[in-house]
Amino acid sequence: AFNPIINRTETYVVGNETLEQVFPETETMVQLTYIEGVCVVWFTFEFLIRVTTCPNKLKFVRNALNIIDFVAILPFYLEVGLSGLSSKAAKDVLGFLRVVRFVRILRIFKLTRHFVGLRVLGHTLRASTNEFILLIIFLALGVLIFATMIYYAERFGRNLNDPDASSDTHFKNIPIGFWWAVVTMTTLGYGDMYPQTTSGMLVGALCALAGVLTIAMPVPVIVNNFGMYYSLAMAKQKLPKKKNKHIPRAPQLGSPNYCKSAINSPRPSTHSDTCPLAQEEVSEIRYQ
Repeated sequence: AFNPIINRTETYVVGNETLEQVFPETETMVQLTYIEGVCVVWFTFEFLIRVTTCPNKLKFVRNALNIIDFVAILPFYLEVGLSGLSSKAAKDVLGFLRVVRFVRILRIFKLTRHFVGLRVLGHTLRASTNEFILLIIFLALGVLIFATMIYYAERFGRNLNDPDASSDTHFKNIPIGFWWAVVTMTTLGYGDMYPQTTSGMLVGALCALAGVLTIAMPVPVIVNNFGMYYSLAMAKQKLPKKKNKHIPRAPQLGSPNYCKSAINSPRPSTHSDTCPLAQEEVSEIRYQ
């Protein structure tokens, strides 16, 4: 992934003409290749150990993190196997495998096992699914409305008899206004598109205010969910760890342990029918 990209020039002869074509090519650095090989072998060994020791193979295969691990490891071995081929198809496959290797970035989600904050964030996102859907719907409606309004506001704010009026504006059509509406409602403001008429500026101000209000509505619910899950996680950490207490098994009827418990019992008469030692002890107590 850290190998530099260089431009390679190939010369072709077509008839009496000599043509040159430039191809971007990745220059392999031997040191980085060795380091990557050692890391991949280590992760492969770890992956195989987890596969062999897992009691439920089907559940292991269905786990998304395990699929990511497999997809991140596989391209390295395929590249080693296809590196000796020089055909164009092999080069295309190698290029695709280099892109697939970026999947290993998703392995960062495995850190959620060790950090409470990441687990809390994941629970919060899942619990706030309805709020996110509502936010997307409101943003989509706002983008559609304000993109249409800015298109007509820029047209009506200019001289309609001027043939260059439509070419001077940034908003040639309504779909182009979608990008401007998204950037304005989310308060990014890249500045690549902006209204130039008074009516367009008024629409832009309304779009910015509507975006702030739309985004602010579901935020308290999401923050409340995060605070709830975080407080639960902190309370769970403060709880004392459970210790596996040894619970002795009840002695069997007629066994020495059962007789011993019968003799030491404050009410030995309850065991007199099943333990002969208890019967003798009871008789001695009665005749004293």
